[in-house]
Amino acid sequence: RWDDLIMVAPGSAKFIAHIAHAEATDLLTTVCLAATSPVAIAPAMNQAMWSKPGTQENLDTLKARGLHILGPAEGEQACGDIGPGRLLEPTELAELVAGMFETGILAGLKVTITAGPTREAIDPVRFISNHSSGKMGYAVAQAAIDAGARVTLISGPVNLQPPPHATFIQVESAEQMHQAALENNCDIFIGVAAVADYRPQQAADNKLKKSSADMQLVLVKNPDILTEIAGQKARPFCVGFAAETENLEHNAMTKLRSKNIDLIIANHATDTFNQDEALICAYWPEGKKEFAAASKSQLARELLRLIKDLMPH
Repeated sequence: RWDDLIMVAPGSAKFIAHIAHAEATDLLTTVCLAATSPVAIAPAMNQAMWSKPGTQENLDTLKARGLHILGPAEGEQACGDIGPGRLLEPTELAELVAGMFETGILAGLKVTITAGPTREAIDPVRFISNHSSGKMGYAVAQAAIDAGARVTLISGPVNLQPPPHATFIQVESAEQMHQAALENNCDIFIGVAAVADYRPQQAADNKLKKSSADMQLVLVKNPDILTEIAGQKARPFCVGFAAETENLEHNAMTKLRSKNIDLIIANHATDTFNQDEALICAYWPEGKKEFAAASKSQLARELLRLIKDLMPH
């Protein structure tokens, strides 16, 4: 239920026949028939089997149902025959699958995305932070790249590799993220990062030592990045994220109005942090949309389609 696509490689003549006739005869055919995500098959078989009318009819049936058939290639086969039926090379399959996620809906647009947590230093070894993994922000960045956008990803400290082809800016604190965001002009700004609301008024130069007395920290407010971006004279389309633990819709709509943004995505914080899946709701001044639980990469693509629909044309 979490996958974005199922690819079967190699796809034998037997497997193709079973799927064409909706026969769940084993784990593989059962998974594919129960899937709600796209299914791609990379055929691999003897050239004579490939050319049989029954095989071609089965393939036509699958294509008509929307399954993706990748290949086959032509050449020498394991049995010694030469002809169509060879499995495509893995690099070819990877490129074809990657192409299935390219939509082009944001072609030519500049998109800036913030992701991950921030760390607010108490002293050289301690900081205030949160449980954000950055997975949603990175998924949105990859989806925006697939949609043809020029993407800048401003990220707090996470254990993730930035997407290829993104302009990547690594930051630690909310102030650093704030500065990086203001320096990047864009058409769409998506604030996914879980930015710390407060920071210690002054970080100690040396490690604070334990004492018998209670320690008190004086906290000051961090800049509200999204509000400042939305307040610019020629501002981008602004999208915010709200991780809540209660009163999801009320709190989300309050933030939407107070920050003067175009769209806000809300979720229950305890259900989302460090997870690969999410359940989110989108709210904007004229409406709302609930998304079915899905992988963050799938939700990112659906979110970008919604953004494109809501943007002024």
